[in-house]
Amino acid sequence: MRKSFVIAFVLFIGIASQAQVTVSPGLRGGLNLARLTNIDYNNTKSDFYIGGLVDIRFNKYFSLQPELTYSRQGSEGREYSLTDNSYRNVNYDLNYVTVGAVAKFNFKGSGFHILAGPSFDFKTDDNFGDFGYRPVDFDLAFVGGLGYTLPNGLTFEARIKQGLIDIYGYDGLDYDDNGDYYYDDIILNQVFQIGISYTFKMK
Repeated sequence: MRKSFVIAFVLFIGIASQAQVTVSPGLRGGLNLARLTNIDYNNTKSDFYIGGLVDIRFNKYFSLQPELTYSRQGSEGREYSLTDNSYRNVNYDLNYVTVGAVAKFNFKGSGFHILAGPSFDFKTDDNFGDFGYRPVDFDLAFVGGLGYTLPNGLTFEARIKQGLIDIYGYDGLDYDDNGDYYYDDIILNQVFQIGISYTFKMK
């Protein structure tokens, strides 16, 4: 196992040394269309994301892009008010600082690309205390999408970000006969992102 790791590491260094690696910092931002799964009267909440990136391009076909982003998420829903004895529309705010890295594959070396990678989301704040709930402080998500990059470094992208951890840490969920969680009870983050980014060419 240890020998295989050393061999793989040496091969990676060899490939990287032969590649024309370029490193370009940049900025990204755009629109979040966020929702939470399995919430009654659930609607999409519009908000924004903004952050920075580093595009590490190994060749014209492949690049790796670490990202640091502030992402405002959550959902729209309805809560029952004991005071008014009726339902009211509410916004659930659930905001994160996300640390991620996406692999980008360019079609035939052109500006069109697909991307995929993980996102580690650390909660900064929420308003769930107003409704008597307490979300957990961390989410792990998978990101996938596509985009187009112009020669000047301006990129247009559309992404889907799917949370993988129940926002309440699986507390209070029912189990089936096999001891597994009922998926219909799990509340996950889901975000559709439309945005732009710009990378600065380093001389």
